[in-house]
Amino acid sequence: MQDLVVNNLVLLSAAAIIVLGILSSIAAVRFGAPLLLVFLGIGMLLGEDGPVGLSFDSYIIAYLIGSAALAVILFDGGMRTRLSTIRSVAAPALALSTVGVLVTAFLTGVFAHYVIGFGWIVSFLLGSIVASTDAAAVFFLLKAGGLKLRGRVGPVLETESATNDPMALFLTLALLEFALVSAAPNAANPLAGTLVLFFQQFALGALIGIAGGFALVWILSRMPLSGGLLPLFVLAAAIVIFTVSALLNASGFLAVYLAGLVLGNRPVRAFPSLLNFMDSSTWMAQLVMFVMLGLLVTPSKMADYAFTAVLIAVFLMLVARPLGVLASLAPFRFTKSETIYVSWVGLRGAVSIFLATLPVLAHLPGAQLFFNLAFVVVLVSLIAQGASLGWTARLLKLALPDTAPAVKRFEIDLPGQQQLELVAYPVEEGCSYLTASYTPVWLKPVFVVRGDEVVSTEQAGPLTPGDYGYFLVPPKRITRLDALFDTSATALKTADFQGFAFNSTVALNALAEEYKFELPDQYRELTIAQAFAERFGEVLRVGDRLELDNLDLVAVDLEGDTVSRVILELPEEPEWPDRAKVHLARIAAFLRIGLSKWRTAKEQPQSPD
Repeated sequence: MQDLVVNNLVLLSAAAIIVLGILSSIAAVRFGAPLLLVFLGIGMLLGEDGPVGLSFDSYIIAYLIGSAALAVILFDGGMRTRLSTIRSVAAPALALSTVGVLVTAFLTGVFAHYVIGFGWIVSFLLGSIVASTDAAAVFFLLKAGGLKLRGRVGPVLETESATNDPMALFLTLALLEFALVSAAPNAANPLAGTLVLFFQQFALGALIGIAGGFALVWILSRMPLSGGLLPLFVLAAAIVIFTVSALLNASGFLAVYLAGLVLGNRPVRAFPSLLNFMDSSTWMAQLVMFVMLGLLVTPSKMADYAFTAVLIAVFLMLVARPLGVLASLAPFRFTKSETIYVSWVGLRGAVSIFLATLPVLAHLPGAQLFFNLAFVVVLVSLIAQGASLGWTARLLKLALPDTAPAVKRFEIDLPGQQQLELVAYPVEEGCSYLTASYTPVWLKPVFVVRGDEVVSTEQAGPLTPGDYGYFLVPPKRITRLDALFDTSATALKTADFQGFAFNSTVALNALAEEYKFELPDQYRELTIAQAFAERFGEVLRVGDRLELDNLDLVAVDLEGDTVSRVILELPEEPEWPDRAKVHLARIAAFLRIGLSKWRTAKEQPQSPD
């Protein structure tokens, strides 16, 4: 009977922790605190130094549970990433995942040696542990905050965080071997197999992930699994892909992310319900993982390392990470604002803590040092960087207005459902669908909810504001349909920007000559549309801006993945006493632009927009 009581108390404690974490997340969202920090705090309060006093010191269990949680989070992140987005940011993200991690680890190691006074091996091992950004933190905080970023910034951050773990793990394992040799001179040569390990981590991890993703797609298209079993099967398969990769000394984190990427970009049965299930699973994985990490740490033991760890965290955020980003992104023509933001969003999280458990599991003398330092670095990163993602993006003018419609996706059990999904959109005043001159041929209206009634499309007639429209759409077209119901273009035109609108077929060199601004050489032979395509690739959104001298061209209308209409935005108004000069300059600019447009219309009438 005593064992039954203990088991029930364990179950009660586990359920109570989950309930407490969920309720705390509601409060955290309301007050703007980083949710992952809240989960860590709950674990620390429940831990050895907290009022509850639970004792948990099993690093192997923590590594096991945390690895499974990270696999779930990365798999979900891959499923929600569009392949077209990855193509456009693959090169800069790969540079950040390799060169960026290497530079960051090296500089942090140099700082730890010369300023803190650690030995060279210990310093570089510590630098490797904290060098990589954390996919769990980046995916979660961007999604939980509802933050939408202009251009390539968001995709680069997500792709980098999902693919930089192999480099960090390789560096950590290689330096750990050197550290073990230093502690035991009779150990094997650490250089043996290091290069093989590097290629295994990257190449074999990628191969297993892609093959596993296609295998999942093939199985799901042929196995008649019930709706309840299908998500569980996919989740278990993701863990299998992760563990098989790890057993073969490949990067399980990279493999499971690529498997999710393949699955999310192929027609799969019951994909909407699968996304909903993975969303719940990701929340649970985040909660359990960070609460467990909070339980594992003992704050009283970290006190002696706190000042040192804060110094390392500050250097990492303000020097090592920015220089690593600068070295990686220099060839890719990122703007100053984009580079600064990518540098700042170098979130550290669970990956750094799990890498810090490797010296403990390897029984390296003094290994507790790495865990305590990494934990404090993660805390500082979540507090300083995690809490400032939104206002930093707005300060750098990289945040997009959140005016996207609330899209609902439904599973339909009909023949051909892998080619069509049922989606629903609220019809709001100002959305492009109401003024569109044609309806896409791939869009099949089903019915309309108007007030308290459900009516057919024939009875409803044209959609009006306040309606809820339901459509059958090919999955790959859903993002284009989002733009038709998005009110951001109208909002930007009327509220956020001042200036004149132009069709995207206008040549940039003619525009620069007429309005007297400097034009970079790579844009001189391009139209506005071609310049936006070169600058943003396929990751183009309403509100993206092309910075030209002291003026900006802002995309306000899109046709598919191409800009169709832009606004020439004038410089912001400075404070008095220069305000009067700017007003005069603006009046002159408006008159010059208006006269130019009148001359153009007189010489060659333009077709209507």
